[in-house]
Amino acid sequence: MFRLLLSLACFFSFLNTYSQFGIKWDKDGNSYTSTEGGSIVSIELPSLKKTTILEVSKLIPQGSEKPIRFFEYELSGDRKKVLLFTDARREYHNTFSNCWVYDLGASKLYPIAKGLAPSSLLNTKFSPDGTKLAFVYDNNIYVEDLTVHKPIQLTKDGNERRLNGWFDYVYSEELFCEDGIRWSPDSKQIAYWQLDLSKEKTFYLINNTDSNYSRPIPLIFAKAGEPIASARIGVVSLANKVTKWMGVAGDPGTHYVTRMEWVPTGKKLILQQLNRAQNESKLFLCDAVTGVSGNIYSETDDAWIDTKGFWMNGNSDWDWLADGKSFIWASEKDGWRHLYNITLDGKETILTKGDYDITRISGWDEVNGWLYFIASPANATQRYLYRTNLKGQGNAERMTPMNLTGTNSYSIAPGGKWAQHSFSSHIQRNLSEWISLPDHKPINEAESISGKLQPDNSARVKFFTVTTADGITMDGWMATPPGFDSTKKYPLVFTVYSEPFATTVNDNFNAGKGGFFNGRMADSGYIYMSVEGRGAPAPKGRTWRKAIYHNLGWVNANDQAGAAKEILKWPFIDRERVAVFGGSGGGSTTMQLLFRYPEIYKTGIATAGVPSHFVYNAIYQERYLGTLPENRDNFIRCSPITYAKNLQGHLLLIHGTGDHNVHYAGEEMLLNELIRYNKKFVFMPYPNRTHGVSEGEGTVKHRSDLATDFLRQWCPPGAR
Repeated sequence: MFRLLLSLACFFSFLNTYSQFGIKWDKDGNSYTSTEGGSIVSIELPSLKKTTILEVSKLIPQGSEKPIRFFEYELSGDRKKVLLFTDARREYHNTFSNCWVYDLGASKLYPIAKGLAPSSLLNTKFSPDGTKLAFVYDNNIYVEDLTVHKPIQLTKDGNERRLNGWFDYVYSEELFCEDGIRWSPDSKQIAYWQLDLSKEKTFYLINNTDSNYSRPIPLIFAKAGEPIASARIGVVSLANKVTKWMGVAGDPGTHYVTRMEWVPTGKKLILQQLNRAQNESKLFLCDAVTGVSGNIYSETDDAWIDTKGFWMNGNSDWDWLADGKSFIWASEKDGWRHLYNITLDGKETILTKGDYDITRISGWDEVNGWLYFIASPANATQRYLYRTNLKGQGNAERMTPMNLTGTNSYSIAPGGKWAQHSFSSHIQRNLSEWISLPDHKPINEAESISGKLQPDNSARVKFFTVTTADGITMDGWMATPPGFDSTKKYPLVFTVYSEPFATTVNDNFNAGKGGFFNGRMADSGYIYMSVEGRGAPAPKGRTWRKAIYHNLGWVNANDQAGAAKEILKWPFIDRERVAVFGGSGGGSTTMQLLFRYPEIYKTGIATAGVPSHFVYNAIYQERYLGTLPENRDNFIRCSPITYAKNLQGHLLLIHGTGDHNVHYAGEEMLLNELIRYNKKFVFMPYPNRTHGVSEGEGTVKHRSDLATDFLRQWCPPGAR
């Protein structure tokens, strides 16, 4: 999930313009709630009239002088109660908390789950009728009736190896599964995931700094080729606390249950099952009473099948149409990611057609028959809102105004009448406006984006394309130093990621900025650049994205190097001063480039990379390289460590010893290989820091200063 945060940061910064939590649409789609100064307010559209729902002054618990400070909230379906989350405790992708409910009618604040350990509730949510709360505590599912105020335990078999209602690390990291409980529409049952981790092995992180004796930190973690969690879906009745397990075909220990939701009628569940190789998807319809399940829709792919995290609409699990008789689904079966309307008996109708990819479902308007989605058929670095007919008739129509060239994102209200629209480009800072649909007109003309455009190219960023000797045309951006003189030669610094979780060449205001450098890279005398090769999730079609199948780390590194070879022909590039840096997948790519292309890259800074594909998690590695042991040769051939003996340039390796995503142990394997061949390098471990290497006083500055000094030493800035 860390990989996605970088690419999504721009979008969420737009939402946070309006409040701490962004916006929460009401079901009718004509208003939303947000927070201001610790109070919760409701805003009507189109008037933008504001009404306070819950004042912060009312959030003072009995016996206290100060109001509680909540980091998240949820309104009940009838808007009579507010659930407040406080005292967050983060554990990997999960946020445990204390919970309070404020009864708006009774003007009363009271805590939830009295008697249970503090900051230990997970996935807490209202029942549809607003009378109860469900949550996970100590690996079991509980419910609390809001008239009785007493937690009742519904499952009792949960333990550290059997998780009810939540997920192990690898499920949440790679399948975006975090919330594992679903209320039935009638508020009488709860469907939930149960993960059996009994066969998963334990990896140990080591804390050497908090006491005189080292402390092992156990992490149940499925690495490539090792046993994975065994997943099944159960429905527990509040009346008798008995769970009925869904009879889904197949061995639970050899597949993944990636999504699950109640069909809106409330009598059945629908779920998606992926085989371990992740190239076969099956949708099952399950009877919640009998557990009888049937496969209603199947799909295979010669490579892999992406899950909903790559094209999701908000946080909903299923995008229902026609009161639950059908739903919207994405598939790359015709070579492009398109949307389909699939009925509960498995019949499909394609909704988007043509040689382009949708990148996100934005919303729909069933009354007027419109489906809204994000795409960019002509330029993969940009994003625009399109609409098409919900019956699959006609061609897609661009809704974003033609003068807003760059990256556009939308939060569309249920029903599709209103939206918050955000825009930026490499020469335009972030702007937001409220619009009506389907006409895409600003609610307030004085606040329209088109009227506030102020181009700013102070970063001196230009977009370009480059074609490799293999005929691969890649997008790129380049930021040049102040007073750039094309008759002189400049050092070149590439920033890379190049793996399937994020793109780096995006036409937004972050292009050409950022990085580890103290100040803008280009302002310090470097040409700063990024190029986007195959394997990155750019909207260039299935063939582009899946060219790395069985070749993760190989094809994407080859594309980077192929582009660099052409760029080094430019007369103002100093071939002896070429550097590259990246984190996570970008750290892996940096290693590949330094080891395999020493004639190009002279300096590299790799943070939290994966030296060997064998040591990373099963879902990610097997999705792109194939399952083990039959694809063992792919893992060896595509791992950076295989080529460590070729290092010639200057390499700085950075890793947090507490990294629970990309484990520090892999870095030590690489160190041994470099030492074996007497290769000189610089290594900086950060004690107990995780994947972002940011925790702890002074860490961010130290890491930035270290990387900056290393780059300046071995790739000096300035024209020559």
